[in-house]
Amino acid sequence: MNINEPITSLKGIGDSKAKSLAKIGVYTVGDILLHYPRTYYIYKPPVDETELNKYVGEKVAVTLTLQKGAALRKTRRFDIVLATGYTENLSVDLIWFRTAYIRNSLYTHTPIVFFGRLTEEYGKFKMEQPEVYTPKEYENLCKKPYPIYSITKGVSNKLIIKTVHTSLQDVEIKETLPKYVIDNNNLPSIKEALASVHTPNSLSDYYNARKRLAFDEIFKFVLGVEYNNANTVKTDNNIEIKNEDEVNALISNLPYELTNGQKDALNDIIKDFKSPYVNQRLIQGDVGSGKTIVAFLAMLTMVSNGYQAAIMAPTEVLARQHENDFKKLIEDNNLKYKVVCLTGSTKAKERREINEIISNDNQVFIIGTHALIQEKVEYCNLGLVVTDEQHRFGVKQREAFSNKGFNPFTVVMSATPIPRTLSMIIYCGMDISVIKDVPKIKLPIKNCVIKENMRSNAYKHILSEIKKGHQAYIICPLVEAKEITEAENVIDYKEKLSDYIPSNVNAEILHGKMKAKDKNDIMDRFNNGEIDILISTTVVEVGVNNPNATTIMIENADRFGLAQLHQLRGRVGRGSAQSYCIFMDSTDGTQINKRLAIMNTSNDGFFIANEDLKFRGPGDILGIRQSGDMNFKIADIYNDADLFTSARNDIEKLIKDGYTFTELGLNDSNENVL
Repeated sequence: MNINEPITSLKGIGDSKAKSLAKIGVYTVGDILLHYPRTYYIYKPPVDETELNKYVGEKVAVTLTLQKGAALRKTRRFDIVLATGYTENLSVDLIWFRTAYIRNSLYTHTPIVFFGRLTEEYGKFKMEQPEVYTPKEYENLCKKPYPIYSITKGVSNKLIIKTVHTSLQDVEIKETLPKYVIDNNNLPSIKEALASVHTPNSLSDYYNARKRLAFDEIFKFVLGVEYNNANTVKTDNNIEIKNEDEVNALISNLPYELTNGQKDALNDIIKDFKSPYVNQRLIQGDVGSGKTIVAFLAMLTMVSNGYQAAIMAPTEVLARQHENDFKKLIEDNNLKYKVVCLTGSTKAKERREINEIISNDNQVFIIGTHALIQEKVEYCNLGLVVTDEQHRFGVKQREAFSNKGFNPFTVVMSATPIPRTLSMIIYCGMDISVIKDVPKIKLPIKNCVIKENMRSNAYKHILSEIKKGHQAYIICPLVEAKEITEAENVIDYKEKLSDYIPSNVNAEILHGKMKAKDKNDIMDRFNNGEIDILISTTVVEVGVNNPNATTIMIENADRFGLAQLHQLRGRVGRGSAQSYCIFMDSTDGTQINKRLAIMNTSNDGFFIANEDLKFRGPGDILGIRQSGDMNFKIADIYNDADLFTSARNDIEKLIKDGYTFTELGLNDSNENVL
């Protein structure tokens, strides 16, 4: 069986399960193998009865014996199974909902290991929905890390484990890297790595497997970059920039002064427009450094001189936000140019009207998502393409503009604070401008890291800001409750929040699984001030701008990478009012997480990235995605910076030795940045 076979080719996967697996992006046998665990659970030996008091509120294993069979209580809504387990001197009440079948595992007068959250009510210990194991089964669980996957309705963690196990047995897995590369970097085979990342015998196994899989992603990425650079032919610049009056007038009319970094970046772009050849430029600036206004001014330079300018956003929410911001800038400055926005959810009639404008109007601001590179979109005089957080787009997507007969200037806007040496590898062949300063109108964000016992104070602060007319974000790591993982989720959070806030405070939820129309409606209402508190996943991480939002509270902040936390924090502090970021530390104990302490002391993304590297050893990457900017499933641009260098060196040597890019694995499926 090969990796391209449909997932239904595997034993036990019928149409119903295949439909559920499709929700998490699994369609083929290869997809399930690339659906890596998002973290691992390390099961610990059962707790001794004398230690139970120390573990109230935590998930633990305890060995109990049932003296009589479990009782089944039927209610109108669901069945309840009740039992009591005993140690030598203590008892623990056990309860299960909607799982009547659990009684088949509850033998009397036989030691059973129960794993779950231990609580205490009225002086008695209690566990709800505990997992049930024989002592031998649990002993085996403790021997190696247990994989935890991203799941959805109809797809359990156990189903994925079973499906992966079947795939590893049945599928033929071919090597993807040249032997020289494997030997030179001391990597396991791809088959060994896939087996170990899903079922590691130890953390050491996991680290080796992860390194191999990360190297695979980075090798393909750098291969695409090097291919692009080797095959880039200089294109003559036919753009004529004769007039900058409207740009200069708009800059003078802004309610704030551009920073030196913004001015330098804009000047670099305009110099490019006047140079002999078409080029690509990276504008790298920290969160809140004002890259968007630089993008608008660059586009205005092009449009005011008779050319079209487009900006591609990674999400529809961000595209719509750009549309609103650009229209306001044009209206406030009495400009007459049109602004159109094209996304995947644009209705057919509106799509036809927008396509008509793009095909015929020489001077227009074009905003959109990947919909801008669809075959039916025909440009008439495209001079500039700005890609917002561009590395989410692939080579083939960007080449689509060239295939339409245009070779526009490209400006890449990135808030990823990566070292210059790494930038030169990732953005090989591009000129780089860095915006180091932030607008003077913005006050530094005030940060605090708190534990659960300070939660009520955090809500009081949010309410005090709402009374001032401001708004707030609350970020949760999950959309809905997951197996084993105890973390806040947006689905349940709104109800939880109702215990702390009055009914006249309007809180709404936002997450990536919502329909585009619903997401846009929520964001519009939030930006218009109709929603006081937006409870969201990290869908707001990139570029979302609401200057009236002054507080962001990030639940389970210790579960996020610092780069992502810095991006999330950047959702506030976008106006002139004082803004705040509250990091909820859910780690055990009273000590503040050391990594979160970095966030507490600095708002500088470049400093945070460098400090993060000092704190992180290989264990810190376990189940944590530090950067999601490059479409990598497992690689990380910070933690794996050395692998980028190794991959480039290997590729350069192999090309020098006579290998072609195709022989090294470059094919149409390589979706690399640049």
